[in-house]
Amino acid sequence: MMPRNLSRRGAALMFAALAVCGIAHAQAPQYQPREYQPGKDVVWVPTAQTLVDRMLDAAKLTASDYLVDLGSGDGRTVITAAQRGATALGIEYNPKMVELSKENAKKAGVSERATFLKADLFKTDFSKATVVTLFLLPEINLQLRPKLLDMKPGTRVVSNSFDMGDWTADQTLDTVDKCMTYCNAFLWIVPAKVDGTWRSDDGQITFKQTFQVVSGTMKAGNVLAPLTKGRLLGEDITFTAGPTTYKGRVNGKTIEGTSTTGGQDKPWRATRV
Repeated sequence: MMPRNLSRRGAALMFAALAVCGIAHAQAPQYQPREYQPGKDVVWVPTAQTLVDRMLDAAKLTASDYLVDLGSGDGRTVITAAQRGATALGIEYNPKMVELSKENAKKAGVSERATFLKADLFKTDFSKATVVTLFLLPEINLQLRPKLLDMKPGTRVVSNSFDMGDWTADQTLDTVDKCMTYCNAFLWIVPAKVDGTWRSDDGQITFKQTFQVVSGTMKAGNVLAPLTKGRLLGEDITFTAGPTTYKGRVNGKTIEGTSTTGGQDKPWRATRV
């Protein structure tokens, strides 16, 4: 049997060691990311908070939205969205950044609405998002573009600094205050798909769609009128054929709205052939 005094001494040493370990753990420094540190696809540069706010304003983020931030870094965009009442998810490949983001969300009191996933953004399904934010590179934006264009019409996509090639932005956000570098952003509204032939009350329409820009023709009897001023903003479409301006909302294989000729409005409907 171990002598009683030795047992007490051993217990004291054990508790002292545990106390030291606890203090060391409590005092362990929080992970501090470095600007331009390398990542899987891009280096990390934080988005200025003023630009985060401007991007979410441009997206008209509401509490009913589900935001996904691709390459979420330290989590500031996701956390800001959650502070505005939205549900938000950050997709980030660096596990240390994911843990830092979770801690930041906890400190901000939004852990229930701001979550983070350690994942590859190219292998993750974010199709349910109503708002997508990103700060990547032009070539990565182009790789993601087909996936973004297949999202539900009306989804808002906001990119810090880098565009989507020939998919022209619906809105460009200029430089904001208190921002030193990477201070611009672009907003796109995912357009409905209308390319092809439609039958309407006023004739057969052939739409030629390039992202949110629409051209084509309307044929009524022997009259073939070119479409002008054609534009899609999410599910909303406008165009002119001859003297008539058409406005409608695309819902899958139907478009319903009004046509205006000489100041006179009437209901208008088209169905995909």
